Amino acid sequence: MTGHEHEQELDFDVAICGAGPVGLALASFLVRRGVPGGRIALIDGKSLGQAISDPRSIALSWGSVQLLDEVGAWPLPATAIHQIHVSRRGQLGRSLMDRRDHDVEALGYVTRYGAVVDALARRCEAAGIAVLRPARVQTLDEQPDGAHLTLDDGRTIRAQVAIQAEGGVFGQQDNRARSRDYEQTAVIARVTTDAPIAHRAFERFTDEGPLALLPEDAPDGHQYALVWCVHPSRAGGILTLDDATFLNQLADAFGTRLGNFTKVSPRVSFPLGLNAEARATARTVAIGNAAQTLHPVAGQGLNLGLRDAAVLARHLARGATPAAVARFLEDRAEDRKLTITLTDTMARAFTGTGPLQSLLGLGLATLDLTKPARTLLADLMMFGRR
Repeated sequence: MTGHEHEQELDFDVAICGAGPVGLALASFLVRRGVPGGRIALIDGKSLGQAISDPRSIALSWGSVQLLDEVGAWPLPATAIHQIHVSRRGQLGRSLMDRRDHDVEALGYVTRYGAVVDALARRCEAAGIAVLRPARVQTLDEQPDGAHLTLDDGRTIRAQVAIQAEGGVFGQQDNRARSRDYEQTAVIARVTTDAPIAHRAFERFTDEGPLALLPEDAPDGHQYALVWCVHPSRAGGILTLDDATFLNQLADAFGTRLGNFTKVSPRVSFPLGLNAEARATARTVAIGNAAQTLHPVAGQGLNLGLRDAAVLARHLARGATPAAVARFLEDRAEDRKLTITLTDTMARAFTGTGPLQSLLGLGLATLDLTKPARTLLADLMMFGRR
């Protein structure tokens, strides 16, 4: 790096720290709403190749698919969810959500994190957005004329507004205003069964936490992305089980609705918690996982973040000012509060043992028979609070 490169401060309207799906979506929405690509900076510590190769499975709600389509990042390789089966292990009662009851093409889609990044990154590249990677923000100094950022490669940036869109995972975060350790660890893998049900997702509540199976198309047939929430004291042991023992324990927790579990990929795990705070100053604001890290039950984290991005872009496109940040916080307060509360309640209410679980099992049966309540819940999961 030469001294001349150090001297020049790069100038932008908006600097977005974090080029994951939420940060990329924000940049795409800004361009869609008329902000020149050259006035937007995307900063990320990973190379694009690293981000695209990320194999994690993510669930996109129908509302999120519409948002991606708005910026030209849809369609992409994905498996449609036509039905969601919800049940409580050891209790009577279940609920089945079906796309036909809600007049939508799908309740949602399952895809890979890297596929979403790839689609959005292509849109940003075509729009001429300044992408600074791999680079990390070392300091951020807020001044009356803007937010001044210093990167670890020596470059400096001035932006009218700086966005934090990189939040990390719960186990690596400092506590925010609303924080809760669920004492659950998510075990993540891909599994196959000998009696798959195409396009049906499952949410199975157990004593230790929810167990989710999301349908995925695979070259050799159907498979499922597994998110199995267990007590931290059990997680380490589950990761080290041989495949046959792991599949037997999974079958005991899930049941036989999909026949026998026949294959499992290598497993990883991470701790689960709630960590949320509407962080903002006059010229900085956090969105997505940087503002609210949620339990994966109901798969609302990324979907809430994409709604953050769409609304923030609408306000910043009228002017990247402190007033725009304030209006964004006001507009997003209700959806954020409702989605966080819904996710937190589901993560805790169905966990544990005792008479309450029997009542909750009956509640699922009641939900299945009560179309208005089922429609309201599905609407919240697909679109949030509009």
